Amino acid sequence: MSAPKISPTSTPLIFTGGLAETNAYLLNLQGHLLAIDAPEGFLNFLKTKNLKPHSLLLTHGHWDHIWDAAAIAEWATCPVYYHPDTAFLCLQPDSMLTFGLPQKIQPVHATQLLEEKTPPPPAWPQAKLLHVPGHCPGSLCLYLPQTHQLFGGDVLFADGVGRWDLPGGSRDLLITGIQKKILPLPPQTTVYPGHGPTTTVGREASSNPFLQN
Repeated sequence: MSAPKISPTSTPLIFTGGLAETNAYLLNLQGHLLAIDAPEGFLNFLKTKNLKPHSLLLTHGHWDHIWDAAAIAEWATCPVYYHPDTAFLCLQPDSMLTFGLPQKIQPVHATQLLEEKTPPPPAWPQAKLLHVPGHCPGSLCLYLPQTHQLFGGDVLFADGVGRWDLPGGSRDLLITGIQKKILPLPPQTTVYPGHGPTTTVGREASSNPFLQN
């Protein structure tokens, strides 16, 4: 599967699907197609576009982000990556039945567990991983310094942050992580969140009501 349909210098393809209107992204990293998150419907979207990802990164293990993950991995025969602290949610998705999971979904096994200090796969040139828990254990953000792009999952939104009232959540961990790891990034960095529209680090640093204290 070639990757000319997505220019390496373009913005990612964006898919929004499922009950929670969750965003998924498909990037071209010098010919390597990286999918980020897997909400309901993303598999059909990829099939319609005839684009098989070469790898899949799950920012965290909440059900709306992993719904199609196992099916995509099988169809595309691609490796799956996520943080070890979120593995229990990916491997035992039925544990989420008590906080909003509408039906059973397939467990998804990691090809490799990634931590902040783990070197990213060689096909992700210059990518940096940021571990920012607080919304969910093991939440990972992917930062691409060359293009000033941050794929942040449910950590930071336009005028908001991820909720911290779910199991394993912590407001202090979340806000501290954003302040220490995301806000120091260049202000022009585009933030591609797990829900809602894109924003920039500079905009959220100056006006996000959760980050002004």
